[in-house]
Amino acid sequence: MSKDQPAAPLVFRIGLFGAFIAPIVFVVSTIMFFVVLRAFDMNALTAAALAGLFIAAPFARGYESFWAAAAKGISSKTSVTLLLLLFSIGLTSSLIKSTGISEGFIWLSLSIGVHGGLFIAITFAAVCAIAMATASSLGTMFTAFPIFYPAGVILGADPVLLAGAILSGALFGDNLAPISDSTVISSTTQRYRTREGTAEVPGVVGSRLRYSLTAATIAFCLFLGIGTLVSPGGSAVSDVSPDDFSAQGLWMLIAVVVLLGTAIITRNIFKAVTAGLVSGIIVGLLSGVLEPSGIVGVKDDAITGFLVGGVANILPIIGLNVVIFAMLGVLESAGVLDRLVDKVVSSGWVTTPRRAEIAIGSGILATTTLFAGVNGPSMLVFGPIADRIGAQVGLHPYRRANVMDCFALGLGSVVPVVSSFLFIASLLTADQGTAPVLDPMSIFTGSFYPLVLTCVIAVAVATGWGRRYEGIDSALEKSQANAVIVPDHDTEQPLNPTGASLPQTKTPQTSTQH
Repeated sequence: MSKDQPAAPLVFRIGLFGAFIAPIVFVVSTIMFFVVLRAFDMNALTAAALAGLFIAAPFARGYESFWAAAAKGISSKTSVTLLLLLFSIGLTSSLIKSTGISEGFIWLSLSIGVHGGLFIAITFAAVCAIAMATASSLGTMFTAFPIFYPAGVILGADPVLLAGAILSGALFGDNLAPISDSTVISSTTQRYRTREGTAEVPGVVGSRLRYSLTAATIAFCLFLGIGTLVSPGGSAVSDVSPDDFSAQGLWMLIAVVVLLGTAIITRNIFKAVTAGLVSGIIVGLLSGVLEPSGIVGVKDDAITGFLVGGVANILPIIGLNVVIFAMLGVLESAGVLDRLVDKVVSSGWVTTPRRAEIAIGSGILATTTLFAGVNGPSMLVFGPIADRIGAQVGLHPYRRANVMDCFALGLGSVVPVVSSFLFIASLLTADQGTAPVLDPMSIFTGSFYPLVLTCVIAVAVATGWGRRYEGIDSALEKSQANAVIVPDHDTEQPLNPTGASLPQTKTPQTSTQH
């Protein structure tokens, strides 16, 4: 076969159901481990997904083709970039955790009287700012948990709400940052029908502010109000004073500022992590909070140091992401998504803007749930489907992108039992001094921002708040009567995780619906 020819679709002996065997095994095993057995182990989830792939492979007509499809998903640009990013931010998190910056925050908070619910609310706002700068929810979580979580617990903040505030702030940045992968993907998968091109990222971000800022404001008030009610607050810190803690770790804030500044200037998370690591090592050594052996050392015939520890801590998450992308590759190669979009578009049910948005919202929720809340790849897969559904009723590309992204970064990212974000947040509460280790379900109850965001976008869908249509030359129209409705007869393949180009917009024969 010529390398320019598209690969033949993956076919299963039992029909299309075969493509869902691995995801079903993964979801059922996750429920069994987390809900029934109450065992929270990332390696067990990886093993379950891998077992699902081995169970599904014999049902494929072409054993080698099945594993080629899985390898194609793993080797996609999105997958490889994410895996490298995880390794990088794992090192940063390990450095921050080992240099006492959290103890420095405890000293600072005690000195100015910040504790309890106020600390939770401030943490949410601070993490929102960090996430907007780094444009990486995972990078933000690995940076923020070692700083804020152990400090907040000592300062009388409720652990569940505190962990939920950190996760919420990370998802806010993913939802709104102009350089985040989810923002870019949600925009570039939505094509114009009245001219060439896709939705512009600045325009999408500008139109998304009303939903994201509304949800963030409500979440901040909830963290402050409920956090004050349920946190021990002042009674928890009555027996401690600033003199009990060292402020020396605050020197490492220089490295954090360098990381954030580099992210803002270069718009490149790898450059930001590199700058953060280099400056962190230099500042740590000069200030005395980091010894040379803390970088790489040997103790009891074992290699120690934050470099080795960072890699070891991130490996369970790396494994989980590898098998998720493998399952994604199988589904894509089996043509599941092509069939889905054809059924939805040809069903005749999507006859109104509200119905189209309901279909987009429920579709992206199902997709992100299927892939453990990994929202970027999920939108990469579902984006072309949302594009065709929304175009049937003239929805503007901005509106399609916003409905899809807000549902994905809302409930889609924190679906109980299967969410990777909840798993990672749970993992990051471990080994944080005296702070308790939390299970994913507990963190879900404190993740106010994604839950509120889901409610906000659901209200927007129900009421039409912010709904816009594509007019002549891509103009934003408030009325569907002014929209240019273009019959969509596209047969191109949806954008897949291998990084294939989006189909070019055809010059339409436009007809205006009145």
